[in-house]
Amino acid sequence: LAEESPDSAYHSHGSSLEEEAAERMDDEEQERLLNYWQSVGRGHQVDVPRDMAEPIQQLTRNNNPQERQSIPFTLIQRKEKLGDLLYEKRQYGKAKWACIKMKEKQYEQSICLGFMKLMRYICEQNSSGLYLGITVPIVTIVHTNEAQSAMTQAVTVAYYLPEVLQDQPPHPFDSDIIIEEWPATIVYSRSFRGITNEDSIMREINLLAAILESPELCLRDTFIIAGYTNPAAANRHNEIWFLQRP
Repeated sequence: LAEESPDSAYHSHGSSLEEEAAERMDDEEQERLLNYWQSVGRGHQVDVPRDMAEPIQQLTRNNNPQERQSIPFTLIQRKEKLGDLLYEKRQYGKAKWACIKMKEKQYEQSICLGFMKLMRYICEQNSSGLYLGITVPIVTIVHTNEAQSAMTQAVTVAYYLPEVLQDQPPHPFDSDIIIEEWPATIVYSRSFRGITNEDSIMREINLLAAILESPELCLRDTFIIAGYTNPAAANRHNEIWFLQRP
């Protein structure tokens, strides 16, 4: 065997030291992000398990606005008053979504836990073994009683599959996640900021119902909360969607 020169020995040793340092920094970043999510989770009475460290890190690294794919829609109408946008009427096409039904005591718990399950699916826990990419918004289907005075506990958190995966969506490893095809839908959308909980959602439902000229054209007990920022963000950008009756 040829002897290893001191120079090559230095380079191989140096590169392994660099790799070790990079791995250590990687672990530290993972730990920092996990700690942050765990502290936010506690605020929502949600336990963020250690096995979420890698999906959280993947999602954070890939969460540049340029990397996110917006769900395509056709704008039908913008309703304004004194320069303020009251709502938009949009048409969304038929598409496949990864959905998970949740029924925690509080809405915030349901969306945090549902979002974590979807994150695992997005971050390689699927039959393709690949990172699927983030699409926005992540949506939550909520239901109210007929009088629109209270929300029911059951919600569905859903992730729109990127265009390239629409024909053949990767199969989720988590049996709670179901791939559903949603029909083309017309929605009336109004944006709002801040946290989403039972009170803020009921307030936004009543507000949009009062603004719409013909609220009777929409479903009375099914609404969608569209989230453009992750549930850990403080000042979230959200929309309330009313669904036009088929």
